[in-house]
Amino acid sequence: MLYPIGIQNFEDLIRNGYVYVDKTQHIYRLATTGKYYFLSRPRRFGKSLLLSTMEAYFKGKQELFKGLAMEQMEHEWVEYPVLHLDLNGISYNSEDVLDQVLNEKLSAWENEYGISATSKVHGLRFQNIIDAAYSSTGHQVVILIDEYDKPIVDNLGNPELTDYYIKVLQGFYSVLKVKDGQIRFGFLTGVSKIGKLSVFSSLNNLKDISMVKGYADICGLSETELHDNFDECVAELGKANGLTKDECYLKLKEMYDGYHFCPNSVGMYNPFSLLNAFSDGEFKEYWFETGTPTLLVNVMKNTLFDITTLSDNVVVAESKLNGMQDIVNRPVPLFFQTGYLTIKDYDSEYDEYRLGFPNDEVKNGFLEFIYSYYVPVNPAEGNTTTNKLARALRSGDPYTYMKILEALFANTTYQIQGDAEKNFQYAMYIIMELLGEYVQAERSTSNGRIDLLLQTKDYIYIVELKIDNTADAALKQIEDKGYAKPFVNDGRKLFKIGVSFSTATRRIEDWKIS
Repeated sequence: MLYPIGIQNFEDLIRNGYVYVDKTQHIYRLATTGKYYFLSRPRRFGKSLLLSTMEAYFKGKQELFKGLAMEQMEHEWVEYPVLHLDLNGISYNSEDVLDQVLNEKLSAWENEYGISATSKVHGLRFQNIIDAAYSSTGHQVVILIDEYDKPIVDNLGNPELTDYYIKVLQGFYSVLKVKDGQIRFGFLTGVSKIGKLSVFSSLNNLKDISMVKGYADICGLSETELHDNFDECVAELGKANGLTKDECYLKLKEMYDGYHFCPNSVGMYNPFSLLNAFSDGEFKEYWFETGTPTLLVNVMKNTLFDITTLSDNVVVAESKLNGMQDIVNRPVPLFFQTGYLTIKDYDSEYDEYRLGFPNDEVKNGFLEFIYSYYVPVNPAEGNTTTNKLARALRSGDPYTYMKILEALFANTTYQIQGDAEKNFQYAMYIIMELLGEYVQAERSTSNGRIDLLLQTKDYIYIVELKIDNTADAALKQIEDKGYAKPFVNDGRKLFKIGVSFSTATRRIEDWKIS
C-alpha cells in the first residue's frame, strides 16, 4: 500500500495510486447547502488535502472521483474557475513578506486570465481577477484559502507587525463579500481562530464548521475509517512490534486517537502520525517531530497559566473556548485550537467543556517540549536523566532519585530562571509526568493538598515541596495533614519525601525521606 505522507495534492494522490480515505461526501454537502465556510484544525490534519480535493471537484475533474462517494452524488460536473491561495510554508517576519506573497499570487492569476495590474492595492487586484475569471469562463469563481492566519500567528509577539498584517488581510478577504455575485463558493482554513474576528469582521456570512458535529470527521481518520481502510496495515504493524492485531489497534488508539472537535462526536486519529507509523513499522511521536507552532512557543515562554492542571483536565466555559483574548494568562483556547488539548466532556447545564490531552503522543510530546523551559538539564541528556530517575523509583530507591535531582538543580549552567518557585514546581511536575507512571500534582485529600504523588506498581511516593523553608517542615506537613492515610491499607511500600528549595540559590537545599 502506498501511503500519501506529505502529499497534499489530490490529483497526484489519485493518479499515483496512493491510499485515499473518502471525504468527498462532506465536500458535496458543503457545496450544495452553503457558500462561505471556515474550518479550524490542528496542523498536519489534512486541511491542505481537503482544499486540493475541493479544487479538483470544482474544476470538474470527474475522472479523479471514480469509486468515491462524489461519483454517485454529483451528476452535472460544472467546471468553475478556482483561485487557490496557500499562505503556509513561509516565515512572515517583515511587512514586505506578505506583500510579496500576495503580489506573486495575484500576478500569476492576472497572467492566467490575461489582464494587467491596474492598481497596487491587493484587494482591488483581487476584485479585477475575480471579474476576469467570471467574464472569461461564464461561471462563478471558487476561492480556496489555506492557512489564512499564518502571518498573524507568526507575529503575536510583535503587535505592530500583527496589526499591519491584519489590515492587509482584512482588505484582501473583504473582497469575498464585495464580489459575492461572482463567487460560487469560498472555503478558508487555519490552525487557530486568533485572527478570525479581526480579519473577517466584515464577512458576516462566513459559516464556521470547526465545531459542527456533522463535519467532525471532515479531516483526520475515525475508528471506522481505520478498520475499513487499514486493517491489513494494522496487522503488519502489530507483527513488526510483537503485538496481536487487537493489541496493535489498542496501541494506536492510545498513541494517536482521541481528538474530539465538538461534544459527543466521533474520536479522530491524527492521519499524519498513523500513516508514518504504518510506513515505518513503529510507534513514534511523529506529529511533534514536524515542529511546534511559533505561537505556542511564545505563549509558553510567558504564560502565567498553571501547567500542572493540564493532566487533571481543564474546565472552560463554552463562551471562552473559541476566544483568544489574553492568551498569556488564559492559553487554554489556544491549546485546544492547535490540538494540544481536546474535548473530553461537555456539561450542557453550565455550558462548560472539560479538556485534556487527546492521546499519549500529544501528552508526551507536550511535556518534552516544555521540559527545556523548566528543567535545568542539557536537552541532549534529558531522556538519560529521566530514565535514571525512573529506574530509581521503580526499584524503590528514593535516595538515588533525590541525589539525581539534587545534582540536576545544582548544575549552575542550567539553573532555573525567572519565577524560581513556580518554575521549580513545574520542573518537578514535568519530570514526574515523563517518568511514565501515574502522577498527580497537588492531589486533594480531606485535609489538604499533596504537592506531588507518584505511584508505581510496588511503591507510593508522597512528595511535599517547601520553598525557602526546611525539609523537616515538609515532612511535618505530610504527617500533620495525614497525607498518607488514604494509603494505609495499600499493600505497596510508601515513602514520604520532604524537599526544600531555595529561591536565593535556585537549588534543592535539603531533602529528607521517612
